[in-house]
Amino acid sequence: MAHQHLHFKEDIAAEHTHGKQIRISMALLGTLAGGVLLINSRLAGFFYGSDSFNTEFLAMSAAILLGVPIVFHAIKSLIKRQLHMDELVALAVIAAFATQNYVTAGIVAFFMLLSELIETRTALGARASIESLIKLTPTKANLLDAEGSEREVKVSSLQRSDCIRIRPGDNIPADGEVTKGLSSVNEATITGESLPVDKVPGMQVFAGTSNLTGVLDITVTKAGKDTTLGKVQSLIMEAEQTKIPIMRIIDRYIKWYIPTILMIAGIVLFFTGDVSRAITILVISCPCALILATPTAMVAAISASARLGILIKNVADLEVAGRMTAMVFDKTGTLTTGRLYVTKLTPAENIDPSELLAVAASAEQMSKHPAARALQDVAKEASLSLSAPDNFQEVPGKGVTAVVGSARVMVGRDSFLKENNVDTSAVPDPSLHEEQGFSTLYVAKDSQCIGWIGLQDKTRPKAKHAVSKLFDIGIKRVTMLTGDRDEVANRVAAELGCTDFKAHCLPQDKLSIVEQIKKDGHTVVVVGDGINDALALAAGDLGIAMGAAGSDVAINSASIALMSDDLERLPFLVQLSRKTRKVINQNLGFGIMFIILGVVAASAAWLTPVYAAMLHFVGSLLVVFNSARLVRYGEELDHKPIEA
Repeated sequence: MAHQHLHFKEDIAAEHTHGKQIRISMALLGTLAGGVLLINSRLAGFFYGSDSFNTEFLAMSAAILLGVPIVFHAIKSLIKRQLHMDELVALAVIAAFATQNYVTAGIVAFFMLLSELIETRTALGARASIESLIKLTPTKANLLDAEGSEREVKVSSLQRSDCIRIRPGDNIPADGEVTKGLSSVNEATITGESLPVDKVPGMQVFAGTSNLTGVLDITVTKAGKDTTLGKVQSLIMEAEQTKIPIMRIIDRYIKWYIPTILMIAGIVLFFTGDVSRAITILVISCPCALILATPTAMVAAISASARLGILIKNVADLEVAGRMTAMVFDKTGTLTTGRLYVTKLTPAENIDPSELLAVAASAEQMSKHPAARALQDVAKEASLSLSAPDNFQEVPGKGVTAVVGSARVMVGRDSFLKENNVDTSAVPDPSLHEEQGFSTLYVAKDSQCIGWIGLQDKTRPKAKHAVSKLFDIGIKRVTMLTGDRDEVANRVAAELGCTDFKAHCLPQDKLSIVEQIKKDGHTVVVVGDGINDALALAAGDLGIAMGAAGSDVAINSASIALMSDDLERLPFLVQLSRKTRKVINQNLGFGIMFIILGVVAASAAWLTPVYAAMLHFVGSLLVVFNSARLVRYGEELDHKPIEA
């Protein structure tokens, strides 16, 4: 029932969009028909004279056809007590019609309608491009039953735990986990990464991504609106509805703007007695360029960021990104891969390194700890044969015990071994190497310490370059927070070039540090994995969740979500914010100067209503085209390899 309700809402939304497109098409048809009547009136004037009945009738018909929608919309806005630029145009059209300047009324209305159609089509086009994301999800899926036979079903009927088959060239219809098969998948629609990702059993796949090479059997984990693609679409649509402070200022002062323009037009009419000048003032002062200045730039910026896998929930957050002066990173999973790697084996005397590794990896086979995974990986690379452990026990935060072969094995911290009366003095002291940032696991066999294993969490490949670029674009402070030891934190911070770091951090410690940096006068952006950094993410002026693809927690906990783990997206986000602000200021400056100079020219009779309407139309086009430049911003990140 819930599924039916969901798809009913989707159908309603689709019908609404389709209906709006039909209305725009009808409006365009009516505008063009009015334009044809205007042209015919001019031709009739050429053949029959400008004062002939045919000429007047055609011009009046054009003025009525083109002017009625504007006047009707203005009246509707006044009834709702909503001021809009249509009030000024409506007055200009009525004044021109009342003075029998039908051609002027028609031409003014024609260009104003064209301006509004451009504005509406721009917004609708942006929504259409966003809604096209959902079309990436196919309508049909190949469902596998318990016997392995295949049947075609509607994607809307898919539920969790269903098993579906994806062939090469198919778009994936739902989020899921690969249960069988090997393939490469293009995930650019979700993460913004242009390179395909190899998929093996156990890995996640996302709805809307494209399967390239092999056949995959997938167990559905999320379908419909619950998929990552569904969340991406809804978040972008929500962002379009939000406003930044500049947009609110325009809304606040528009109610004073219209009376002011009417007063100026009235004064000019009183002193000159020239109705044409007053009409021209009303036409040229319609703030179309001002109204379009911010929304068009923000829609273009949201489009550019979404293309690179950056989800902005509120457009005001994009503005904050450009003002940041300090960035706070969580270490594990953000600056580092979050995955441990074995980097040192230190066996006791007369113990072979391969034996040390085999014993430890065998004992850890039943554990899901990252250290256990690291041991399994390196043992597999070394082609070691592992024994199955018996009587496995794990003490969280300390270590594991198991019987391997006939020997009792312990793997864990030195304190864990000492608690079990194991002497660790027979092996070299790892503190001699701790400046390298090792995490150490001691290994004991039959109560004898046989060595220790050093593990490290490696930094992300692009992390150093990203931090360096942040400094280059004006970020003054980069702080790293971690719950790890001082030695590990110092190694990572020094490797990346952070200004400072804090180790042994609990969530409440991260919160207090972020608040202190804000008190120091910084605009703070916090970057984390969105899972254990919720407090810090909420405390910053802006919270950014890394690697949010497939993570509901990450998508919901931060102001901005990066769908991939590419830290190069952070400097781009700052630069996009600043570029957007620059474009908005250009648009606003142009719009204000356009109105001021236009009113002066109209008052001096240097401008006629017809030319004013044409200039108004051109001004709107210039603003739209200037904003549209942002859509392609950052394309080099899709193609240009990042320097190491």
